[in-house]
Amino acid sequence: MNPAAAEMMEQLIHRGIRDPRVLDAMAGIPRENFVPENVRDTVYSDQPLPIGYGQTITQPYMTALMAELLELRGSEKVLDVGTGSGYHAAVLGKLARRVVSIERIPELCVMARANLAQAENITVLCGDGSLGVPEEAPFDAISVAAASPHTPPALIDQLADPGILVIPVGSRDQQDLRVVRKQNGTITTRLASGCRFVPLVGSQGWPEDRREKD
Repeated sequence: MNPAAAEMMEQLIHRGIRDPRVLDAMAGIPRENFVPENVRDTVYSDQPLPIGYGQTITQPYMTALMAELLELRGSEKVLDVGTGSGYHAAVLGKLARRVVSIERIPELCVMARANLAQAENITVLCGDGSLGVPEEAPFDAISVAAASPHTPPALIDQLADPGILVIPVGSRDQQDLRVVRKQNGTITTRLASGCRFVPLVGSQGWPEDRREKD
């Protein structure tokens, strides 16, 4: 492990990440393979980085926190909303039996498929992530790496019982990371952390802002 990656791992532990499976997954995936060459010198710093098309790769701590909150043990089928360059899906692929990842921007779908070509248990689809992937449901866990104004009903419907959904909810500029649990037909929600993600654009998320260019 290079020194920058080792420092990232130390910071994750220092900030409270405890699940050894999550830590092993983060340690085993070269994060530099999922970002453009011009930002690789800072890829292990604890910050989001641009990957093109107005999107970012999530900061390492938030990736690890979201994965830990899903409580994965290895047998689950997981929905990953907001593939981006594929890094979060790669982490989830080390923790679950199967990952279905969905991304709305076609160019990022192509990038992620190339980055994840060796991961046999990860499927990357292109489409509206706010609607989930109903033909693949139910999912034991759902991870959303984009911010929604509310929890999309489609994702609640596609969550298995029992199941856990982790999603940032709030305004376009500031959100709370919510842990939504379905158990015996009952939905409960708790707040895990403040956060800031790019918007979840889609039918059950934010409308596309035509003033913004990818």
